[in-house]
Amino acid sequence: MGVTNISDTHSTHGHDAGHEHAHDHGPAKGILRWVFTTNHKDIGTMYLWFSFIMFLLGGCMAMLIRAELFKPGEQLVNPEFFNQLTTMHGLIMVFGAVMPAFVGMANWMIPMMIGAPDMALPRLNNWSFWILPIAFSIMISTLFMEGSAPNFGWTFYAPLSTTFGPPSTDFFIFAVHLMGMSSIMGAINVIATILNLRAPGMTLMKMPIFCWSWLITAFLLIAVMPVLAGAVTMMLTDRHFGTSFFNAAGGGDPVMFQHVFWFFGHPEVYIMILPAFGIVSQILPTFTRKPLFGYASMVYAIASIAFLSFIVWAHHMFTTGMPLAAELFFMYATMLIAVPTGVKVFNWTATMFKGSISFETPMLFTLAFIFLFTLGGFSGLMLSIVPADYQYQDTYFVVAHFHYVLVPGAIFSLIAATYYWLPKWTGHMYSEALGKTHFWLSFISVNLTFFPMHFIGLAGMPRRVPDYALQFAEFNKMASIGAFIFGASQLLFLYIVIRTIRGGKKATDQVWENPEGLEWTLPSPPPYHSFTVPPHVK
Repeated sequence: MGVTNISDTHSTHGHDAGHEHAHDHGPAKGILRWVFTTNHKDIGTMYLWFSFIMFLLGGCMAMLIRAELFKPGEQLVNPEFFNQLTTMHGLIMVFGAVMPAFVGMANWMIPMMIGAPDMALPRLNNWSFWILPIAFSIMISTLFMEGSAPNFGWTFYAPLSTTFGPPSTDFFIFAVHLMGMSSIMGAINVIATILNLRAPGMTLMKMPIFCWSWLITAFLLIAVMPVLAGAVTMMLTDRHFGTSFFNAAGGGDPVMFQHVFWFFGHPEVYIMILPAFGIVSQILPTFTRKPLFGYASMVYAIASIAFLSFIVWAHHMFTTGMPLAAELFFMYATMLIAVPTGVKVFNWTATMFKGSISFETPMLFTLAFIFLFTLGGFSGLMLSIVPADYQYQDTYFVVAHFHYVLVPGAIFSLIAATYYWLPKWTGHMYSEALGKTHFWLSFISVNLTFFPMHFIGLAGMPRRVPDYALQFAEFNKMASIGAFIFGASQLLFLYIVIRTIRGGKKATDQVWENPEGLEWTLPSPPPYHSFTVPPHVK
């Protein structure tokens, strides 16, 4: 990116320091500051803390699931509660942990990266956050309702969720509507900010890749969230108003639910990974001390992944009995999506080639992301082949595949981003020794957890089962031990973050050695209003 006109940014700081307190534009005091705040940094912080709490909650459910699967037979929970756990774990991790965390990153960083004073629609921003705790309180409260919590898997297929769903399903439907509203409002805000508030001289093709990845993700969100709303609305009317969208007895089709759900669900998978691509593309150049290789091809690759994500949805449905021509179309389209993804991996590798690489904690998590996410991509290619998919369908191989994409993918990129920007946010450096300890514990345990699942899946262990045949016992025990270590190591992460917020070695304005971008021209921590005078990008 171009050089910043430093005189402008310095006048910004002077203006901020002198002017702010005279006119009292700073944060309000006490708890109400957080309730009514319209400041992008405050809202970003709330998103990040909320998503981390959800991550720990969803993680506790995962621990319970793995504890139950530690040995064959019933250990801790009955099969009915096991189904509720798998459902809630999936919903909380997807909608409560990964998505809000990326929105938190977007809120914090996008205005600072494009030289804007704040997000374009600050009040909408406040509202889009505060809807989330309400939505998740409703959803989690279903665990304590009569009957049971939702027990039909995170994909809530009809007729399990419509004809046979427990009474609490209606609360779940309402919660999903609220989450969708929050996502759409957040997406509108990101688009409005990036298109309208860039600093003078910052063209779209000079923007940091993180902003590009979020701009494209925001369009995906606006396109697919209403589809999810349509699916749950049809569920509601099937349950209470006598319609038969998904009821074969009334002329409907249960498989239609899968089409509607995955038309939302497949782009949703990319909503959870495109911002991760952006984060990795920001971190790599800093620690390789080289500019990102193939900036323009990165942008086009992200855009083509987003486009292709709309035409591959039925690869989740190869065994539903669709016509051969459709199976072939979705098979080839799914293989095609590997091409732009391969372009990105190639560009990241080329960025590292002959670079002067150093291995700070953000870089370690980034390298693990590239390696393990690619591995998850390969098992995705295996799943895209129709005859092979007949074997893998609904086994632990699928569980292994999507956890390799989402844990070392989405979660590792979020952890890398936290280590990378935390000194900028707090003004303090984290402990590199503790950070590396956290990395190695996470890296080893994540592979110990999910790699054995490929084997038990190929050997035929079905997913979403509370009990299993004896021959799967050893690998399940390994996976459970790995899961407990991974869960415990995230508590170390929590400790590192809190310790860094409370104090530590002072971070410089640049934090790292020669990082690119406007955010590094601000002091650490940045002032309450970032750029009151827009910087000039040359």
